Amino acid sequence: MSQTFSVISPIDGSELLQHPYHDTAAVRATLDAAKLARKSWRHTSLTERKLMVGRAVDELVARKERIADAITRQIGRPISQSPGEVRGLEERARTMLALADEGLADIRPAPKEGFERFLRREPLGTVLVLAPWNYPFLTAINTIVPALVAGNAVILKHSSQTPLVAELFDEAFKAAGLPAGVFQVLHLDHASTLQLVASPDVDFVAFTGSVEGGRAVQRAAAERFIGIGLELGGKDPAYVREDADLPSAIENLVDGAFFNSGQSCCGIERIYVHRRHYDAFVAGFVELTKAYRFGNPLDPNTNLGPMVRASSAEFVRGQIAEAVRQGASTLIPAGHFAADAPGTAYLAPQVLVNVNHGMRVMSEESFGPVIGIMAVDGDEQAIALMNDSRYGLTASIWTADRDAAVRLGERLETGTVFMNRCDYLDPTLAWTGVKDTGRGVSLSVLGYGQLTRVKSFHLKD
Repeated sequence: MSQTFSVISPIDGSELLQHPYHDTAAVRATLDAAKLARKSWRHTSLTERKLMVGRAVDELVARKERIADAITRQIGRPISQSPGEVRGLEERARTMLALADEGLADIRPAPKEGFERFLRREPLGTVLVLAPWNYPFLTAINTIVPALVAGNAVILKHSSQTPLVAELFDEAFKAAGLPAGVFQVLHLDHASTLQLVASPDVDFVAFTGSVEGGRAVQRAAAERFIGIGLELGGKDPAYVREDADLPSAIENLVDGAFFNSGQSCCGIERIYVHRRHYDAFVAGFVELTKAYRFGNPLDPNTNLGPMVRASSAEFVRGQIAEAVRQGASTLIPAGHFAADAPGTAYLAPQVLVNVNHGMRVMSEESFGPVIGIMAVDGDEQAIALMNDSRYGLTASIWTADRDAAVRLGERLETGTVFMNRCDYLDPTLAWTGVKDTGRGVSLSVLGYGQLTRVKSFHLKD
């Protein structure tokens, strides 16, 4: 493999930095250090593990300005919004720390005379976290904190677009005083990453990324009986019912579609609106979209920046152009956003109508600032269309009727159902999906389950 890799900033297409890859010897040393460190780490008290991981979270929060700058320069999110990732990181980490006692507690069946019986959770060993660039701290922390608290050693391999994130994590955990080898970082290319997945010294893999990336990880681990958590994105729908609060739905769905330039696995990618509200909804949605301040993400007045790469923007442009050829209409005029520049990562938000599920933009993950909006006659049509996808991460229902939201939610093929909100992850709830969105559970008290193995104790007096 090559010895270094370059990070191209989407802000201006320039080389932000060059970073070395770790070689085979460094990988071997990292695995050996993790194997040695986890022997004592698992026997460190839960109280002490929580304390040290909590200090690492404190260290990350203290680096808020550096974290925000790293996010903006590496992926192009506006500097006015990047600090919000630190707030989310802290919320998730603190929640998982608070849930650790419950998540790792012994499970005791009903008493049986003459016996003591219980189930105890034990760490797996070495957990490999393969983290993406789009929410580089949030996605990684989902596994890092509970894995460490449960007594595992962790190796973080971050996206090659965001190496500074891995370095900031490493710096914070070292400053917090974790024993050497308990938390480590590797920078690897794809081939070396898959070799690491297949290593007999890795006991669990948590991957967040594309469906094809998930398949590659699964194939690499196929010869071994280890757990794999796969969070692979979505094509998340929203349904605006006849009884919805229209202004609230418009405001939240515009943000849900375009925040982070639409580069969110749980971002809104398709919207179904009751025919009664369709015209008013579309008009309001377009008006609010046109109000975005689109441009250089280092400008504090910008609230919509470029996509992560010019190639990613080109992919979405292709979806839009194809949909138009198939009969869709664009509602954001060319030139409305001066920063829009074909050939670069700057892609202006676009709203499409006259769309259908025969168009890729309504069936294939876009992961960019484009949304298709369709009119529906009611609940039955909406549910059928929402479920007409190979993905199943989240879905949102906009309604004044909570019972209806639950009733419809029970029929939705997704891991999370929202009512009157979207594009949010509550760390007290399980983050999971169905179909091509992947498998496994992170966060919530259940998040400790896949990062531990159960041992049964059957003790006769």
